[in-house]
Amino acid sequence: MTTLNLDDFSELIERPDAGVRRDAEDRRERLAVPVGALGRLDELAEWLAAAQGRVPVRPVEHPKVVLFAGDHGVAELGVSSRPAGGTYALVRDVLEGRSPVAVLAGRLGAGIRIVDAGLDCEPELLPEEVVRHRVRRGSGRIDVEDALTSEEVEAALRLGMRIADEEADSGTDLVVLGDLSVGGTTVAATLVGALCGTDASVVTGRGGVPVDDLAWMRKCAAVRDSLRRARPVLGDQVELLAAVGGADLAAITGFLLQCAVRRTPVILDGVVSAACALVAQRAAFRAPDWWLAGQASGEPGQAKALDRMALNPVLDQGVTVGEGTGALLALPLVQAAAALAAELPERPQTTDAPAGPAAAGEPAAG
Repeated sequence: MTTLNLDDFSELIERPDAGVRRDAEDRRERLAVPVGALGRLDELAEWLAAAQGRVPVRPVEHPKVVLFAGDHGVAELGVSSRPAGGTYALVRDVLEGRSPVAVLAGRLGAGIRIVDAGLDCEPELLPEEVVRHRVRRGSGRIDVEDALTSEEVEAALRLGMRIADEEADSGTDLVVLGDLSVGGTTVAATLVGALCGTDASVVTGRGGVPVDDLAWMRKCAAVRDSLRRARPVLGDQVELLAAVGGADLAAITGFLLQCAVRRTPVILDGVVSAACALVAQRAAFRAPDWWLAGQASGEPGQAKALDRMALNPVLDQGVTVGEGTGALLALPLVQAAAALAAELPERPQTTDAPAGPAAAGEPAAG
């Protein structure tokens, strides 16, 4: 029996400072560059200023890519282009600098942290700093069984909370959030479908490496069967994650909630982080104010979740690779927005000329 009540976060999480946001808007109106000329960069700068609680906004100097990794039993049904239990290879590619997110992070000066919440591989195959947090080896096949026990889902949630605290304490000032998983988009589609009350076909996409029509139909069937198991526990977010979530998704949910508690802004990536954000929103309605949707991944489940949370993606470049890549592409825009808001000069203050004939160059009456 779990002792963790996610509803407690509703009292712990406050909105970013509305007064500071108004101050940031006022400062923007005084800048030499006309209002509206920088497009959405103004909105990004004001969001970041409110999160930081200061004007002018500070530059983003210590961004961190945090990737939660896990395998999902539902992948055994052939719902992914990658083999079941194949997340280990994705993790190795990131660690060895062979993945898009690793290349971009190095170029953009962002550190990468990988957290093994539920990989299905021998721990000895990966560095201790990656595997030491593992909750369990793989997650259950959610169409026929629970993903996690009650104890495991609480451990995963607390893991995410602990990682959020560690990042905040180490000085991370912006998190780029992503996942490494095989089968994760199927689980995410189930969570979104359950929380939005939609059918499987509405929320089921083709994954990061798109699957063919037959695999998509298998995926829809898996989501449909999983939704039947999800609906009876919709009233309890912890039980929902235990039934149809996974160790990595539960950890991401805890991470998002605690980041909001610690006032750490987060850029979300694809459908997995969006699904976890939707679960977190059910627990704490103010939490989405601390998150930015980095990109539109093309997954219908992500679009549904972001619409429910009123989050508008910064980018839409057709990036489907996952692993935090699309969200990381939004980082330079946030950094640019902060730099412009802080460093552009204000318009010179003008004073009205005094009225009367002397002001016009006419001699004063004697």
